Amino acid sequence: MDYLDLLNESQRKAVLHTKGPAMIIAGAGSGKTRVLTYRIAQLIAQGVDPFNILALTFTNKAAKEMRHRIEKVIGNEAKNIWMGTFHSVFSRILRAEAEKIGYPKSFTIYDTDDSKTLIRNIVKEMNLDDKLYKPNVVLSRISSAKNKLISVKQYINDPVIQADDEAAMRPKIGKIYETYQNRCFKAGAMDFDDLLFQTNVLFKDHPDALNKYQNIFHYVMVDEYQDTNYSQYLITRKLAAKNQNIVVVGDDAQSIYAFRGADIQNILNFERDYPELEVFKLEQNYRSTQNIVHAANSVIKHNQAQLRKEVFTDNEQGPLIEVVKANSDNEEGKLVATTIFEEKMSNHLSYDDFAILYRTNAQSRAMEEALRRMNIKYKIIGGLSFYQRKEIKDLIAYLRLTVNPNDEQALRRVINYPKRGIGETTEAKLFVTADETNHTVWEVVQNAGSFLGNRVGAAIENFSIKIKDFARMAAQQDAFEVAKHVAKHSGIVDELYADKTVEGLARYENIQELLNGIKEYVDDPEKEDKSLSAFLQDIALITDADTKADEDGEFVTLMTIHSAKGLEFKNVFIVGMEENLFPSQMMLNSRADLEEERRLFYVAITRAEKKLYLTYATSRYQWGNLRACEKSRFLDEIDPKYLNFKYGDNGASGGGNIFDRVLQRKSNLVAPAPRKQVASNYTPPADFKPSDTSNLAAGMKVEHPKFGFGVVSKMDTQGNSTKAIINFDEVGEKTLLLSFAKLKIHS
Repeated sequence: MDYLDLLNESQRKAVLHTKGPAMIIAGAGSGKTRVLTYRIAQLIAQGVDPFNILALTFTNKAAKEMRHRIEKVIGNEAKNIWMGTFHSVFSRILRAEAEKIGYPKSFTIYDTDDSKTLIRNIVKEMNLDDKLYKPNVVLSRISSAKNKLISVKQYINDPVIQADDEAAMRPKIGKIYETYQNRCFKAGAMDFDDLLFQTNVLFKDHPDALNKYQNIFHYVMVDEYQDTNYSQYLITRKLAAKNQNIVVVGDDAQSIYAFRGADIQNILNFERDYPELEVFKLEQNYRSTQNIVHAANSVIKHNQAQLRKEVFTDNEQGPLIEVVKANSDNEEGKLVATTIFEEKMSNHLSYDDFAILYRTNAQSRAMEEALRRMNIKYKIIGGLSFYQRKEIKDLIAYLRLTVNPNDEQALRRVINYPKRGIGETTEAKLFVTADETNHTVWEVVQNAGSFLGNRVGAAIENFSIKIKDFARMAAQQDAFEVAKHVAKHSGIVDELYADKTVEGLARYENIQELLNGIKEYVDDPEKEDKSLSAFLQDIALITDADTKADEDGEFVTLMTIHSAKGLEFKNVFIVGMEENLFPSQMMLNSRADLEEERRLFYVAITRAEKKLYLTYATSRYQWGNLRACEKSRFLDEIDPKYLNFKYGDNGASGGGNIFDRVLQRKSNLVAPAPRKQVASNYTPPADFKPSDTSNLAAGMKVEHPKFGFGVVSKMDTQGNSTKAIINFDEVGEKTLLLSFAKLKIHS
């Protein structure tokens, strides 16, 4: 079937427009990914070389999904499109052009923790008050400056900026910014904001580089344009200046990232930049029921700054939106959990069909407690990601040093881990000596005997020899072989293996899982560059949205509304609909702030496909004190004909809604008792020796050095990894990865 036949009229017009600037205003659930996909396919069908197409997204997940869809239409040529996040595409360009702006091609990408650690060290070195100059506050200020393309020199010389810092009692932020940038440059490192800031520097200072990429990118497409900041806006405008074939896709009603520097004016004023602009509106929602779509429309119409559109749907009318008032946040949690349980049982649903959305992470506590009491499994999106775990960051630091020995933050992290007799005082001397002698820290490390004396220098020089050995191997071997070697010879694996606690075992298994991930990366036929440097760049560019790993089993999803953008669920609970919570008290200082909060509510509403629940409490604990709450003004902005109130100010509900049934049956509803967690006291015999588990099968009896005896209930093979689900006599069911589990098979 021709892919154009799958589009409605508005979508088809947007796809067939292939010349000149265009803006596609895509309402929630209106099929924008399909339009972007088919538009690229249409360009290629008309003879455009995929190498001349640039498509920018905000998550790797979105880029991957789009590329996969294009492949289905046009085949392997889709692999040649320049497609990815802003940061991944422009880091790729910077790798090629880095030396023009004084950076090594193998520059390190600092994550937020690296940046905060560096700032913390600078504040300490400058003898500043660390309560005033908190790393997250300083980093936010620096990040905001970079996103507005304000250099160190401009920052220090701008009287308005300096006055703001003086008023905030932080007059030294400019000096910290200067030191921070100098240290990053010396370490051959860029933070996330630098990837865009330095791209702008490259294009401004090197017109030949800009001209090169203008000639490569004949067509530029930007997804989620409402989320772009000034730096991203300027890059895309420059790249499209020659051919003028720029298409942006977005929805001003879903612009919710001003706190990250996103500027809604980029989309509101796009026509000003391109007077000959063609505008296409995708207004048909394919996701949600009529009641949900109409309710969302009735909310967003209260915003003054917007591109007018009227989203509609041909879907079923659906049930009314439930609005419920609880007496406390704990009661709110119990009501939500019980409702989920009731709905699941009554309608044969999966827990995966439910999401609980909240304005702040702190609200998850009452929800989690209530779900645990009902023995309902849940997962929180936005918790500690795999790559933020200490043991993972430790090994990654070694790998980063292997590729870029000037990486100061990686060096600090592992120079005495595992312990090798290099104390804090000696470590501090390294950095002071580097500053005083105008050498890099790595130069001092390599010649520590000369700089610090032979007594303390020997251990440091031995460390440098180890890193050099890793680097030699990295120049010849793929990422997995190097990482495996580094994990073993750095001492990390031995250190973790020696820790026989449950936590130690988990850390050890996490290292093994990282090595698994690197092996999968190397074995991926789509990855042309198998080097350690390429792998490190790949993981450095993982976004929050990309770390939402799939897990086995059914889970209710808990997350902030910001994290929910781009997702959809059959049943959605938006909790905490109270003044000063949603809208947030921090967002009531201006109309622009309030309108952003309203857009956030619009995003939350439009995550729901079938059923939507809005809950609020009349009292809530805050900082240990119980305070009275009033319902959110946003509830009053929804046309009441789309709502069904329970305990609300509009009187009794219409009856028969899920909350009525829950409350009526609550006393009779018996939740399954949570399984008691039992700690294992098992001690393996002295002659315990793991068996070859390559032929392990369900039904076999096994022995584990920590969990004792058990029976294999199921084997699960996915890709190159095999898991065994085992029912242990003492601790119950455990899922173990066979490549790391130490199991003795008993006949």
